Amino acid sequence: MRKFNKLSLTAVAASAAFIGFTQSASAEVSVETAFIFNTLSFMFHGVLVMWMAAGFAMLEAGLVRTKNTTMQLTKNIALYSIAGIMFWAVGYNLMYMDVSGYMGSFAIWSAEDPFDAEGAFTGDDAAGYGAASDWFFQMVFVAATASIVSGALAERIKLLPFLIFTVVLTGILYPIQGSWTWGGGWLSEMGFSDFAGSTIVHSVGGWAALTGAIILGARKGKYNADGSINPMPGANLPLATLGTFILWMGWFGFNGGSQLAMGSAADVVAIATIYVNTNLAAAAGVVVAIILTAILYKKVDLTMALNGALGGLVAITAEPLAPSPMMSVFIGGIGGLLVVFAVPLLDKMKVDYVFGAVSVHLVAGIWGTIAVVFSGASIVTQLTGIVAIGAFMVITTSIVWFILKVSIGLRPSEEDEMMGLDRAECGMEAYPEFGKGSQTI
Repeated sequence: MRKFNKLSLTAVAASAAFIGFTQSASAEVSVETAFIFNTLSFMFHGVLVMWMAAGFAMLEAGLVRTKNTTMQLTKNIALYSIAGIMFWAVGYNLMYMDVSGYMGSFAIWSAEDPFDAEGAFTGDDAAGYGAASDWFFQMVFVAATASIVSGALAERIKLLPFLIFTVVLTGILYPIQGSWTWGGGWLSEMGFSDFAGSTIVHSVGGWAALTGAIILGARKGKYNADGSINPMPGANLPLATLGTFILWMGWFGFNGGSQLAMGSAADVVAIATIYVNTNLAAAAGVVVAIILTAILYKKVDLTMALNGALGGLVAITAEPLAPSPMMSVFIGGIGGLLVVFAVPLLDKMKVDYVFGAVSVHLVAGIWGTIAVVFSGASIVTQLTGIVAIGAFMVITTSIVWFILKVSIGLRPSEEDEMMGLDRAECGMEAYPEFGKGSQTI
């Protein structure tokens, strides 16, 4: 399981030293005290990751046109709610319970904590933390994956097929591939390493977004017959910038909480190190994106700077503990560089994915997973995990998207798309004071 994979690194050594009453000169921590701090870490860091849902919502609302803002906000609150229900109903156990190489069991999750019949703490829980706190922390990761798809397919997908896809993604597809590594499945046995999910979370969302974007097609008016591209700038860059900062903040929970323990001094030091490396990688992604856009376009592109931060964050997520600060800057900087070059490259291929979601989460996610080799991982094993998860997601999501396309349809009518999905799908506008003029923006 993910908890045991991570604990087999620094956390197990720390727990061995500090959990229980020991003769260590540095500290004596009881089993119950360690249990409390480990559980608290899951809850605190889980709340930070949940806050990323707001970050995705603000980023997407800022980078779509005004006529599609309400639709994006609706999708984001809906997908978070669907992810929570599906991960409770089937996802958690499919990912973690009785994994036999390729998946776990189909069952509703229920908590089992170490208390006797009188409610006294027994200390018999091998995991070392409250079951409900672990469920919550794992669940918010699933919602982040679905948010990636929401952003990439903005402005030209109907609400119902997107929500149906979210049900399948969060309840079935994400947990199955997640079980291969974090659930103790076949990739875990090979030694595949992905600390907080550059591939398992971000590339998975990126693959789902890419297949959806290709099957769905580009927004009306995005590409001309001669191959030229019509820019469709977002309507609210302050909101997009706020969303990026919220995501940056939430990432400390994403990576820091993935230490999966806070019951010892060693764990707390590890979490602090993860915070530093995460921040440095994001900062490097921003700086590289600013420098590159200034050189390539003679102007600094704010949206590329925002994506540079996210590219750096995604890249460091596969291993935010082991690298030195200098290596973290390098990994994050390359993440920002890849985003700057991947965005126009995919645009030239006429793959329309709004505000760089595929470049950030898929391309930078692949790079971050490969970069774990600098911390001692096998390049062959890392590539095997990347290819296996990528192939699984491309095949399965393509099937789901195609079934939805031929059954209920993915796109609104051309008239509705031109009018805007706020009115067509939600019946309300985010900026009603703009009046009828907002429909042509």
